[in-house]
Amino acid sequence: MNHMREQAIGVFDSGVGGLTVLKELIKTLPQEQFIYIGDTARVPYGTRSKEVIVRFARELAQFLLRKNVKCMVVACNTVSATCMQDLAQLVPVPLLGVIIPSVERIIATTKSKHVAVIGTPATIASNAYQQALQARMPEITIYAKACPLFVPITEEGLEQSDIARLTARHYLSDIPATVDTVHLGCTHYPLLTDAIKQVVGNKHIIDSAQPTAEAVRRMLEEQSLLVTRNTHTPNQLYMTDLSDRLKNIAVHFLGDADCDYQRAMI
Repeated sequence: MNHMREQAIGVFDSGVGGLTVLKELIKTLPQEQFIYIGDTARVPYGTRSKEVIVRFARELAQFLLRKNVKCMVVACNTVSATCMQDLAQLVPVPLLGVIIPSVERIIATTKSKHVAVIGTPATIASNAYQQALQARMPEITIYAKACPLFVPITEEGLEQSDIARLTARHYLSDIPATVDTVHLGCTHYPLLTDAIKQVVGNKHIIDSAQPTAEAVRRMLEEQSLLVTRNTHTPNQLYMTDLSDRLKNIAVHFLGDADCDYQRAMI
């Protein structure tokens, strides 16, 4: 197991949204190297059938396994909600999704025990958040809402536009006043925080990035997989479609993180 410590951590998402998780992982684990793949050629996943999502997710996981990663982070709520069991049969290294760390954060945050979870149609239809929350807090009341246009808005770089604000109002204006915590159940949605806050007001808004990064750090510690030396190797960022626009969005997401950008064939 010791030789695995120096290997990279694999991270994948349906597009650029998972970069919100990658940014937090880099901040939490600055000594580690990360290999990220975003399936920008086939985003969004959240409006597709489970069979298609499983097939795409397996292809991304196999890409990372060929890079000899020491663990894998599914930085996509849609995949985490629909096919972690399928991936667990394929992936021989530790595998973490974003839902369980997020659920623990939601429960630690809410006081009214009335929460809203917003996500892609596939995530919401899977009931993964609803079931995990109710298992831990049976008395919780959950308002679940699919917001299918949010991913394309962020992938087009329109998160500060009137389109984003009007769409947020369309989806979220009927969230009950009793709700005190809104979970952004898609890794693209933190880019829309400003538009979302304009609609939901002073409710707690949480997302998957920080709780997932903390869960990865704990897992690496428990399995003695933390890197032992800092090699300053650049992070590798792959996209299945790498246009200048997508690269600019990625740079905007990650700031000054040291990354090599490449197109991936899967």
